[in-house]
Amino acid sequence: MSIIKEFKEFAIKGNMVDMAVGIIIGAAFGKIVSSLVNDIIMPPVGLIMGGTDFTNLKLTLKEAIEKSPAVTFNYGNFIQTSIDFLILAFCIFLMIKAINKIKRNEPVVPAGPTNEEKLLIEIRDLLKK
Repeated sequence: MSIIKEFKEFAIKGNMVDMAVGIIIGAAFGKIVSSLVNDIIMPPVGLIMGGTDFTNLKLTLKEAIEKSPAVTFNYGNFIQTSIDFLILAFCIFLMIKAINKIKRNEPVVPAGPTNEEKLLIEIRDLLKK
């Protein structure tokens, strides 16, 4: 089997395509959640905390000297990213919970008898006669 044919079979499998779509939608969803956190949630939280902008919170470890930049510990950015992650994780949790609820409510359609079962039913019916 050629490498190109193998790769084509691998790339076109249903699971691979579904995963690619999920990754693309997840990236877009991540941008939406980041905007929600940065533009909607954090400004009021910063206002409540006295006008603090979390992204600018930092601890200076070494001051800037002439041409060398300052060395800083940017804990505010970490706080911002952590809140972003928690909101994203909570949103994904709610989405998966809703999907699972929909899946549970779907009626389970019993599978019809297989060809072997049909044949056995016919044999049983013939033996009864």
